[in-house]
Amino acid sequence: MPVSRRTILGATVGGAALAAAPSGPASFGAPTAHAAPGGYRIGTGISDITGPAAECGMMGYSQLEQQSAGIHLRPRARAFVIDDGAHRLAYVVADNGMIFQSVHRGVLGELARRFGDRYTEQNVLLTSIHSHATCGGSSNDYAYNVSILGFQQQVYDAEVAGIVEAIAAADADLSPGSLALGRAELTDASVNRSRIAFERNPIADREFFPNAIDPAVTALSLLKDGRPVGSITWFATHATSMTNQNRLISGDNKGYAAFRAEHDEHGVRYLDGAADFVAAFPQTNAGDMSPNLNLRPGSGPTEDEFDNTRIIGERQHLASKTALAQARSLTGPIESLLCYIDLADIAVDGRFTPEGQPRHTAPAAAGVPLIAGSTEDGPGLPGAPVPEGVRNPFLDALLGGHEAAVPAWLADAQAPKAIALPFGLLPPAPWVPNVVPIQLVRIGELYLAAAGGEFTIVAGLRIRRAVAAALGVPLERVLMQGYANAYHEYVTTPEEYDSQQYEGGSTLFGRYTCCAYQQEFTRLATTFAAGQVVPRGPAPRDISARQPNFQPAPGPDTVPPRRDFGDVLVAPVDCARGGQVAVEFVSAHPKHDPRRNGTFLEIQRRTEAGEWTRVANEGEWAVRYHWRRGAAEASIARFTWEVPADARPGRYRFAHTARALLADGAAHPVNGTAEFDIT
Repeated sequence: MPVSRRTILGATVGGAALAAAPSGPASFGAPTAHAAPGGYRIGTGISDITGPAAECGMMGYSQLEQQSAGIHLRPRARAFVIDDGAHRLAYVVADNGMIFQSVHRGVLGELARRFGDRYTEQNVLLTSIHSHATCGGSSNDYAYNVSILGFQQQVYDAEVAGIVEAIAAADADLSPGSLALGRAELTDASVNRSRIAFERNPIADREFFPNAIDPAVTALSLLKDGRPVGSITWFATHATSMTNQNRLISGDNKGYAAFRAEHDEHGVRYLDGAADFVAAFPQTNAGDMSPNLNLRPGSGPTEDEFDNTRIIGERQHLASKTALAQARSLTGPIESLLCYIDLADIAVDGRFTPEGQPRHTAPAAAGVPLIAGSTEDGPGLPGAPVPEGVRNPFLDALLGGHEAAVPAWLADAQAPKAIALPFGLLPPAPWVPNVVPIQLVRIGELYLAAAGGEFTIVAGLRIRRAVAAALGVPLERVLMQGYANAYHEYVTTPEEYDSQQYEGGSTLFGRYTCCAYQQEFTRLATTFAAGQVVPRGPAPRDISARQPNFQPAPGPDTVPPRRDFGDVLVAPVDCARGGQVAVEFVSAHPKHDPRRNGTFLEIQRRTEAGEWTRVANEGEWAVRYHWRRGAAEASIARFTWEVPADARPGRYRFAHTARALLADGAAHPVNGTAEFDIT
């Protein structure tokens, strides 16, 4: 009998500063300056985290052939530092696939080097928008590097450095300010992609979400002298408007929402130094929330993935504006508390299980539905961990070509899951982390329950209810902050788990994972409410020294016959406003100079004084950079620009910059220009 791709799985999942994080349960550094009584000091910062724009596996869809080949919208790290005079919080939203524990550890190590004990694991919260159109390989967890062919140092370095730079910029920007909180609803930017599982929940849970989506939009405004300098807008929808056929690096719909708020609303230009307005659009409990409104990859509201990315992002941006317009002043302290739990080995009290009986979590195992991927957002590779006849050197190196046996006790512990891979038992070390952080953060009257899973809306609701009850606050004041500080796949309710849809098969630690989270967050929130500290818990692992990489490195750069670096292969033609203009240059491999916090292209206009001034650059929405190999294996850079309808007529040029690596090991600058007219 045929089985849908949602129920059967066919693809595999998925050196920097490593200073040890402080081990004390609460180790805030003394603030360098105090806010006015009852007020805050706030700061914002932004930096680039773009990985290699060519031949780097992309994170999220787990497709071997989905490797980067250009840039559509550069991913950023956006940092917000808030200080109440006693405690300080650094909150960062990264436009990447996940925050892996390797990156969390690397960021904390570098922050310790720069700032001492000012920023620690206790008062730093890192979260991801979960874009599937960014570079992978920053993880030290083997499951998430299979399709990337191993750990990618350039990607890791870009993410760690960009996040640290954003925090440092926000720290330097600290000055008196205020906060305001607003709410709205958004009903046309998400759809429940796992309705079968959702309907298994009790009626009280389903009635909380009458349309089977979480429409809540929560927006925090950061102001100085009454002027907005930043905003954080939480909304649950996957950043998967871009499909697994896309090869351009992009922040997807949430990256566009941030770009729109910063660029069009506030005139920010990312290369002009510190931005005067920083807007972030983090996730909440987005596990079963898809932006593909027609429940097909790249479908909804249109059949064009770029249009969908823009439209779903625009809807989030407009909902954010609505919420911010209704925002009311926020008061209260800044507080945070973090501990580690072992998801593979938690005894769950019957108070937190549907049956009222004590239960237990289990070592990580991937269910058959996980390998298939999600029909609605992008199926995985068909049939097996790799396509028939294709060898994966990463898998060969770790497993030696042998299949992993599933012991009966694990099958029983994970039932009714059909196990495809026992991640927690695989050599040479468990392929996913089981010791993960949970964190509770207070920003005035708003609380964030932060953890590293993809929580479905009902799983998130149950954890929010547990935290709100322990704190004695209204439910609306507690948000589920998923994708935070670590990553370990999905968290479904036990009822959803039983249906073994994609999300249930991806709930690695068994049927009672959500129950364990309810219990552990209750413990953390109870301690938090009492003003006490909590034991740090088991130590997270560090296997950074055991990271293979089988992604071939690019060789020396070459040029086509009778050509030189920077030569124009396809010249731009004059273009009317509202049209598109394109150019191609002989270029160099982007891995030889990723140009993070820089650009491969500027579009410049000639002024009346004869000088060239920038009007756009690669990495912004209207400009696309496509990389490919040409004759003689040369790198070809193609750039397109959607000319704004209000562009000023006149003489323009494309100005391309790169850096080539020659056969003798020398670096060679690549520069090229091509002029055209806008009429």
